[in-house]
Amino acid sequence: MRFRRAGLVALAGLALAGCGFTPLYGDAGAGSGLSRIAVSTQDDRLGYRLREQLEDSLGRDAAQVPLWRLETTAEQSRRPLGRRIDDTATRYELTVIGRWILTPAAGGTPLTGTETVTTTYAAADQPYAAIAAQQDGEERAAAELAREIRLALMLALQGQP
Repeated sequence: MRFRRAGLVALAGLALAGCGFTPLYGDAGAGSGLSRIAVSTQDDRLGYRLREQLEDSLGRDAAQVPLWRLETTAEQSRRPLGRRIDDTATRYELTVIGRWILTPAAGGTPLTGTETVTTTYAAADQPYAAIAAQQDGEERAAAELAREIRLALMLALQGQP
């Protein structure tokens, strides 16, 4: 029984190798060229956080000449959720819409996309705590948006040289 399972697993591996299957996260997969993407974002706090997160998640290697240029814009909106007895919000929902354009450095047709992420954070009564909570929500939204953009780029670059 044990040898039978091992044989089935080996057979499945050979079938996948024969059909041209390439793992998305493997060395030869689409993720290998992401380190050669130069990132630019808008000049504000959310843009800075998004650029920081994107460069980290893409593994940006500044020593190599970029093959692609990624331009992003992020729009955020905040909506109060829940109400206290004094009609103030107990939580806020932060929605960030990120649009991106990936252009080959050598010229060519750009790839575009739009990603949307939503996060929530608690509303605090103290001013410093309220600012800290809002900034934490922005940081989490930027990290999630960077992950979504990275996945979209991997799918878009699959099959690209």
